[in-house]
Order: sequence, then C-alpha cells, then structure tokens
Amino acid sequence: MLIYLLALVGGILTIVSPCILPVLPFVFSRADQPFRRSGLPLLAGMAITFAVVASVATVAGAWIVRANQIGRALALIVFLVVGLALIFPLIAESLSRPFVRLGERVQRKAEAAPSVAQSVLLGVATGLLWAPCAGPILGLILTGAAVQGASAQTAILLLAFALGAALSMGLALLAGNKVFMLMKRSLGMEEWIRRGLGAAVLLGVIAIAFGWDQGILRRVSLASTSGVEQNLVDRLHPVTKPSGANAPAMSADPAQAQPSMTMMAAKNAQAPLPVEGTLPSLDGAVAWLNSSSLGPKDLKGKVVLIDFWTYSCINCLRSIPYIEAWAEKYKADGLVVIGVHTPEFAFEKDQTNVARAVRELKITYPVAIDSNYAIWKAFNNQYWPAHYFIDRQGKIRYHHFGEGEYDQSERVIRQLLKEGNTPLAVTALVEVNGVGAQAAADFDDVRSPETYIGYERRQNFVSPEALKKDSATTYTSPGRLDVNEWALAGKWKVSDERADLVATPGKIVFRFHARDLHLVLGPAKGNKPVRFRILLDGAPPAEDHGTDVDAQGDGTVKEYRLYQLIRQKGKIENRTFQIEFLDPGVQAFAFTFG
Repeated sequence: MLIYLLALVGGILTIVSPCILPVLPFVFSRADQPFRRSGLPLLAGMAITFAVVASVATVAGAWIVRANQIGRALALIVFLVVGLALIFPLIAESLSRPFVRLGERVQRKAEAAPSVAQSVLLGVATGLLWAPCAGPILGLILTGAAVQGASAQTAILLLAFALGAALSMGLALLAGNKVFMLMKRSLGMEEWIRRGLGAAVLLGVIAIAFGWDQGILRRVSLASTSGVEQNLVDRLHPVTKPSGANAPAMSADPAQAQPSMTMMAAKNAQAPLPVEGTLPSLDGAVAWLNSSSLGPKDLKGKVVLIDFWTYSCINCLRSIPYIEAWAEKYKADGLVVIGVHTPEFAFEKDQTNVARAVRELKITYPVAIDSNYAIWKAFNNQYWPAHYFIDRQGKIRYHHFGEGEYDQSERVIRQLLKEGNTPLAVTALVEVNGVGAQAAADFDDVRSPETYIGYERRQNFVSPEALKKDSATTYTSPGRLDVNEWALAGKWKVSDERADLVATPGKIVFRFHARDLHLVLGPAKGNKPVRFRILLDGAPPAEDHGTDVDAQGDGTVKEYRLYQLIRQKGKIENRTFQIEFLDPGVQAFAFTFG
C-alpha cells in the first residue's frame, strides 16, 4: 500500500515540478469555464491518457515512443488552434461555422460552455504532452516495470501518479476559476483574459515544439521536486531486492540518487552519525585483488569504506580517483577501503577483465570480486556506485549513492577516525582532477540519459524495423532523429544486454545533448580487434574527439570496456553521433554521457 501512496504523492508534487510548466497554460485555458463540465473532464482525460501511454510504454518499448511523438505533434496542432481561437474571435467563428448548421441553439450552448467531449479531447492532448515528464518516483515505477515486466500493479501505480497530478492541478484550476470570475465581474476584461489565455497557450506550444520545455524551463523554474521525491523513495524503499546475474540496479547520478534524510547529519561533520546497520559478511567474494580475503577479524578496529562499483560504469569511474586518494591519505590513520566489484554485464564477471581494469585504473586498495552478487545482496544494495562507511565497531554509520558530494564523504571519514581518538592533522580535503573518462561531468548540460542497447532495458530505439529478439536482422536508420533517439543500421543480433554486429557495414546513430559521449563495447570473436570510425553531425569530430579516437574519428575496440568517443570543447548543443564499424564481431552494450 505504501508504494501506491508514494505514487499518488509523487503525482501531487508535479504541480511544482519544472516539467509540468509547459502543460499548465493548456489546463488554465479552461479556468474561466464551469469546472464540472470543463476542468474536470479535461483533467480526467489527461490523467487517463498519461497512465495509458506510460503503461503501454513499459510493454511496447520503441514503437510507442514514435507513436507518442505523433500524438504530441497532433496535440500541439490542437492547442495551436485553441490558442489562436482564444486570441482571434474570427478564427473561433470560422471553426464553429460547421456546427451552425446543427442549429443556433446548439451553437449558443457550445459557445457558452464547452461540451464534456471537447474538454476530454483537450485533456487527452494534454496527457500526450505531459507523458514524457518523469521525476524520481515515476522513474522508479517505470524502472521496476522495465526490469520485472509490466503488470497490473504498474498500471495502477501509473494511474495513482496521474490522479495525484490531476488532483493538485484541479485544486489550482478551481482557485484560478474564482480569480478569473472576480476579474471578469469587477474589471470587465473578459476579452483580454481570453487573449491572455490564448497567448499563454501559444507560448506553451512554441516552448514544446522547440524543446524549451526540456531545457530552458527546467533551468529557470523556481522549484524542483526531485530531492523531496527521492527522500520519500529512500524512506519507503519500495525497490525489490536484486538476485542473479541480471539484478535490477542502477548507475546512480547526483540528480537521481541522493542520501536520505537519515543521513543529513553528515552535512555537519560534528553531528553524531546514526547507526544504520552492521557490516555484513564479505565471504561471498569469488576472488580478491590487491589483497588476501578480508573478514571481521582483519577489519576489527578499522574504519572501513565499502565502494560498490563495476568497471564499465561511468559514474563509478569518475568516483575512483577520490576513493584512491582517500585510501592513500588515511591509510596510516586506520582507514581500509574495499572496492566490491559487482558486474552489470556478463563480460564483467571475467576475472581477467576485472584484473586488467584494476591495473589500468591504478587501483591499489583491496578489491573483492562479487560476480555472484553475494555481497551486493548482503547489503541489499541497488546502485553503482554506492559507498558505505563503517566505524571501528563494525557499524554502518553513513551511505551515499552516486558520484559527487566528495567533501561530505571525506568529512565522514575524518569524523569516524576521530571517534577512535585518532589525532588527525588539520589538512585540506583532497582535490582530484580526473583525466579522460574519469574527468568530472558537466552535469549542468547533460540532457541525455544512460541508454541500453539490449532489448531488456532499451528505450528510444527508432529504427523503422521492429526489433527482433535474439535473431539476426537488418535494420536501417531514419533520416532524422529527435534528441535521445537512437537507431541501428546494418545486420545486428540484439540480445537481452547487447547488440552483436553480424556483418559489415554496421552503424549506430544517436542524437544526444552532453559534453561527453561514451559507449561500452567489446570484441566478440576471440578478442580480435574491431576498427571503427565516428562522425559528429556528419563530419569527423576534429577537436571534439574523445580519448579513444583521433581527430579523424578513427579508433579500435580491443577489449571489453567503456570507450570515450566524444568530448566537446565548445558550446554544448544537440548533436548527431554516428559510429560505423569496419569489421564484424563487435558487441555494443550501453551509451553513457557526462
């Protein structure tokens, strides 16, 4: 029952969420009409449409993305006409002429009070525009559906979310209706009100058509609900426990995986840290690197930092330089850092691959290889990276999900060390300048999400051909992509976690918005190198190339890992990325951005 309440509250919070701003003008365009015949049917149509679109999206995948884009375009046309009709009475009259033939009485009723059907239609259009809006709570619902499969529970959760949003907007609409009635009675400005509403609708249409609702409006909004929503998620913690090789987990980023309210004491280094649990056993590791196996006896009296990571995870890679710096700085004071490598993809279970990554990343602290998810499940963990801080008595005192907030984490380390009466020198906190893929991300201008290529978690796939599971199929790329859409071209075999290129030529195209673009790749045929060439907006990347390609866009896949292909030097804009593989046998897993 708690998860349904969480979904309802998440929907209610959307009234102050940035992504709802473009929808509000369309809702308030009916504020001067009777709520029962106008506002209520509009909100009902909006909520039901949103729930249906989002529910089908969890089942249908890529085709609903294209269908929803068509629906959004039709919705924009509807609201364009509505806005113009509100501003220009002649247009309203022209649109109503066919109905005049049905009788002057019907016309007068239609002009005096819009029909329920008209309001429902506008609600459907609004729901199509609103459907892409997703905060942490909605993201949790959709992630659970993607991992565990769509179900009646998912549909009910989505409906609860939509009803919550409709409830909050309905209250605002009722208040708005009273305001509009007062203005009309006292000032006689009905015509100007209509025109103002029409202008607001047209501005909303323009904002959505040009993508401003995904960029500018998000930046200038006065409130964001992501922190509130994430705190609710952390408190109720409705995510199911992972199991097996395909555990439902996430690569956490600062926008979607922040500490819960129980950890806020750490923001003040002198405040006592609560006890969150006891350090579980580490016996489930299949092997150890840089150390023999470690257990409670070895860690007795030590402050311990556990870092869950996997070597193809970009968020983990950007955190490692800080963790290495802490391990070195506080080793003599009693800190023990343990990296728990829990794989996301099958190739990360290979101990040889993990050992090579540890060497190349220059990791010196102990690493437990957790290929069977034993330690992961013992912690009931859900994220990469995830950091757990344990005191000298073996009690978990703090945790942090995702990269970022490194100063806060280091203060926690110092506080736990001081609890054991360890005298610490007054020194500055560590400063790290990562290079290559480990450089800090430009989070202010990242608008493209981590995107998986395998069918299990794919999203925004727009090749015209239907994706066939585990079957070699020839795909083509459409001539135009919207932001965050991607496509395959050539003969590919798509499995649950990756796509294998069966024969050349083979391409992947992605329309993205971020400074950095990375792609997890590997050579399938006995680690035989695979040559590739990338283009950015149809040309070689030049100075915008990443560390794994040259200025002409040429590179080679030699091992399974994350490849940095683009690092833009200038203004960050929507760009079209293309990678063409010159040899068959490559495996492509996931795009990440920074």
